[in-house]
Amino acid sequence: MANKKGKRRFGSVRQLPSGRFQIRYPGPDGKMRSGGTTYATEREAEKQLSLIEAKLLTGDWTDPKRAKVKLSEYAAKWITERPDLRVRTVEIYRGLLRRHIVPYLGNVPIGKIDTAAVREWRAELVSAGVGASEVAKAYRLLRAVLMTATDDLIIPRNPCRIKGAGEEKPDERPVLTVAQVFKLAKMMPEHLRALVLLATFASLRWGEVVALRRKDIDLNARTVTVRQAQVELDTGELIIGPPKSRAGLRTVALPQAIIPELKRHLGNFTGPEPEALVFTGKRGGVLRRANFRRATKWGETVTTLGVPNLHFHDLRHTGNTFAAESGATLRDLMERMGHDSVRAAMIYQHRTAGGNRAIAQAMDDMINDDPDDDDGSAGGLALVG
Repeated sequence: MANKKGKRRFGSVRQLPSGRFQIRYPGPDGKMRSGGTTYATEREAEKQLSLIEAKLLTGDWTDPKRAKVKLSEYAAKWITERPDLRVRTVEIYRGLLRRHIVPYLGNVPIGKIDTAAVREWRAELVSAGVGASEVAKAYRLLRAVLMTATDDLIIPRNPCRIKGAGEEKPDERPVLTVAQVFKLAKMMPEHLRALVLLATFASLRWGEVVALRRKDIDLNARTVTVRQAQVELDTGELIIGPPKSRAGLRTVALPQAIIPELKRHLGNFTGPEPEALVFTGKRGGVLRRANFRRATKWGETVTTLGVPNLHFHDLRHTGNTFAAESGATLRDLMERMGHDSVRAAMIYQHRTAGGNRAIAQAMDDMINDDPDDDDGSAGGLALVG
């Protein structure tokens, strides 16, 4: 049935054999779309076309067909369409989806997810005993997925609007004293003592320190260069790749006080080849977290140290704290720690080693002047024996 008022300037209305009216209109991509419902009168259909035209003009239009896609399907595609994600990040995202999002919201069409549904989902996670940090991570992932759905014009706005829901408030992590760092190193098996010192005083992540090669350590210049990192997946697969971020590619100055122990380690436990791994398992294989914990009796050892809840990552945290206390600039600290800055260009600027060297010197002073070092194990580096 032709429109009696003549051709519309936007879209069209046609009468179906049933007697009801259907609309068709061009989306922002120029493709023609049919309305998702029909109308009893032509006037109602015309009114709906006018509303759609207004939304297109204001940028508030959303695609009704794509809004019917289930969240589980869209979220899975969201992950696969991000090729720059690190393998470990993909594993984490898929785990969060599988454990915390899909069981509750996976079968819900994206267009049906509103703030009330998100609030109820989050409350269910909390009541189920999911840890606060895990809930925050799941919320941030859902928010990111739905933000893309907003950008894709599938939903009008992101329903993840719960204030503070994505914030993590982790417990305050312990910071060791200089004396405790050296005492802990001394409590390690001989082939792992230097690992503790290097992870602490160079502020290295686990994946960075276990991926180091002989060529990465320059004893004369007193530096360690981070070129790659080891990632261990839940499946047990080990992947060697670039550091966590572009800022992770860095050269860190080392305090003189740990150089003798590094020299001893390289001479006794590291192969002569430039590509030889600096730290390995007892039999020379790649060092894994589980093997490290077993070899060091980590839980028992840190309890004896007096810090029973100490995690390996707390060594980096301790080193970061030492560096911050040296009075170095924020810029030098971020470079040393391998952190990305909002001013990403700063990462690539040519930097002098002055600030970095000042941090290492301050650490040396801290080590030599530590008042808690009763047995002289820090200043004298009495680790052998």
